[in-house]
Amino acid sequence: MQLASVLTPLSDYNLTLAAQTGVEEIVCRYPGDDLTLLDEMQRRIESYGMRLGVIEGYLPIERLKLGKDDGTDIELMKTLIRHCGEIGVPMICYNFMAGTDWIRTSVDAPERGGSKVTAFDIAQIDVARIPGRPPFRAELEPGSKRDELWVNLESFLHELLPVAEDAGVVLAMHPDDPPLPQLLGNDRIMHCVEGFERLVNLAPSPSNKIAFCQGSFAEMGVDIPAVIRALGPHIAYVHFRDVRGTAECFTETWQDTGMTDMAEAMRAYRDVGFDGPMRPDHVPQMIGEDDGEPGYTMLGRLFAYGYIRGLMHATEHRH
Repeated sequence: MQLASVLTPLSDYNLTLAAQTGVEEIVCRYPGDDLTLLDEMQRRIESYGMRLGVIEGYLPIERLKLGKDDGTDIELMKTLIRHCGEIGVPMICYNFMAGTDWIRTSVDAPERGGSKVTAFDIAQIDVARIPGRPPFRAELEPGSKRDELWVNLESFLHELLPVAEDAGVVLAMHPDDPPLPQLLGNDRIMHCVEGFERLVNLAPSPSNKIAFCQGSFAEMGVDIPAVIRALGPHIAYVHFRDVRGTAECFTETWQDTGMTDMAEAMRAYRDVGFDGPMRPDHVPQMIGEDDGEPGYTMLGRLFAYGYIRGLMHATEHRH
């Protein structure tokens, strides 16, 4: 498995820190339809001895989720997949949260030593926000319907998986965050283990895989190591984070202060032969980082890199 990370911002300073602490793959957001920007990012990352491993976030798929695309977005996605294949980027991580993205109701919940983390409480949904973006007021209007989402997902996979297979690119589905069956008037379908079992059976393909976000799965109330072992052959990418609480009310944590046995989770990845990228995902904001993007500041990642690498080495099978 490879230690991976998103870097916000993708600065020379952060790239240097990542390289010095053993990061091997960098995760970047979709830069838009000018894919020369992707080429530039790849060359820049490679100049630091790492590689661009995953495209995740800001993908042009919102209308596809709702079945309202006029053909523009599906072509943008096909172009992106082909381009990733051409330049050697092996994975695209996406989600099927219609009408929103990951949602929190607080971005400054207290954690260890006064660090700050994001949190969610369904009772405070009227102040829901997408971290890193301006607050918005929740509008509980009828939105996406469950059956329609499954139809739209099947169409999405039908169109894109053949292109992904030809390009040698994996499409990895991220769970709903928080994993609730409905949020802000929209039904959701990736909020439980059964949803992911249905996903991989819906379109069996070497390019149809799972992005196993441990925090989101933990919020489902499942036994994380057991689910890793159950879904193992389909897991291509891991967000190694943790929480305390349930899908209705939870707080993000440091990797070593949550409710999951993280060492046993790492053993489970070893047992199933997982060999893909693993990144810290959300981390606490530390002293001096109040102006940073909640969940995506740098200092907490440095702790996470060491913690994850330590567990990787401790569970490595030696002969």
